[in-house]
Amino acid sequence: MMGSRDGGARARARERPRSDPGDSRDLSGRVSVATTTAESYRSERSVGSSASGRGIALLDAFRSCFVPAAEAHARSPETSLSDDFHPSQQLSQSISSQGSSSGSNFERRRSIRGLYGPMHRNSSEKDKDIPGSTKFSLPEIQKATKNFSPNLKIGQGGSGTVYKGQLNDGTLVAVKRAKKNVYDKHMGREFRNEIETLQCIEHLNLVRFHGYLEFGGEQLIIVEYVPNGNLREHLDCVNERLLEFSLRLDIAIDVAHAITYLHTYSDQPVIHRDIKSSNILLTNNCRAKVADFGFAKLAPTDASHVSTQVKGTAGYLDPEYLRTYQLTEKSDVYSFGVLLVELITGRRPIEPRRTIVERVTAKWAMEKFVEGNAIQTLDPNLEATDAINLAVEKMYELALQCLATTKRNRPSMRRCAEILWSIRKDYRELDIPTSAMN
Repeated sequence: MMGSRDGGARARARERPRSDPGDSRDLSGRVSVATTTAESYRSERSVGSSASGRGIALLDAFRSCFVPAAEAHARSPETSLSDDFHPSQQLSQSISSQGSSSGSNFERRRSIRGLYGPMHRNSSEKDKDIPGSTKFSLPEIQKATKNFSPNLKIGQGGSGTVYKGQLNDGTLVAVKRAKKNVYDKHMGREFRNEIETLQCIEHLNLVRFHGYLEFGGEQLIIVEYVPNGNLREHLDCVNERLLEFSLRLDIAIDVAHAITYLHTYSDQPVIHRDIKSSNILLTNNCRAKVADFGFAKLAPTDASHVSTQVKGTAGYLDPEYLRTYQLTEKSDVYSFGVLLVELITGRRPIEPRRTIVERVTAKWAMEKFVEGNAIQTLDPNLEATDAINLAVEKMYELALQCLATTKRNRPSMRRCAEILWSIRKDYRELDIPTSAMN
């Protein structure tokens, strides 16, 4: 899987310099991706077709995107969903009844609570404890984390620290501990909101919620431990292991499945609001799990948007949300478009290197794509092949739609997943090992 290429080839790949957006001609005369690229490009070239006539073929059946809760428990988290896996007839009928409209789905949600987990509690409930959630004791968590040992610290963020732990039954968990110096009424609301969100969702590509603790100034959320770090670390080759292109495509599909579930098939629509590479955790087999629901918002089913304070991460934020303060599921679609570019280029959304003139990676990549030079943006650690070249073109076609400046021009996440399935199908047909051809 990762690192399968011999060391010499990898070393040569690393020596190749990245294509520097700042070393080419002046960009002032080009189409501005941030304002009009998506619209102008759409008039010239529609997604689903290309100059060579090799369009994105729709899958005859969109399968195995969503796994019922009972089946998710029965299947190993490491299990890779194959092209031939068929979900239950009930689920297939539910999916087909949704249609593939890319418009807002808030007004026509269909609850399939029987397949996907507990009903979200009524917002009028004022119980101190949160129904449907396991409440741990402080001694339990102190024992699990060896009293929050620094040796078990696996993550640090603006809102707190994450520790690895082991429960009494042997289950490995990640314990998110909120910073005490930022504990206030506002943080308390966010804490309970995150728990309420986590306890009503369940999907193979989402971290599993185990429970929480709120006691004596401590705020702890206990979730599934995912052992292989996050996507950003792998793109940075932190462990000197290359994330192959085929795995990047699999990860994109996993994330698309997870967000589609949140938007469409959870009991109440959920907008994640912080889709980014560092929030995508990987299992040992590089299956992706979306994590960190601290900014997540439960969306009303009777409205087209939520008016709320802007939250998220620079580089991934929907420009329309920034401008209007109106949050919709299409804000997650925009962030997903940035993630697609990140998977292809390996670059961060905003490059920290000041020597690079164009530091906004998505803008640079989309300009290169429109100019017909998409392959110049490929992560230099990867070796370009015909299969990769075609997949990159098609992924950028999709990313361009996701990055449209207005939500009405962005596809739904379900549509993104369908297109990515088709891209992977074509990629696998072209990416035939040389040994298999002889």
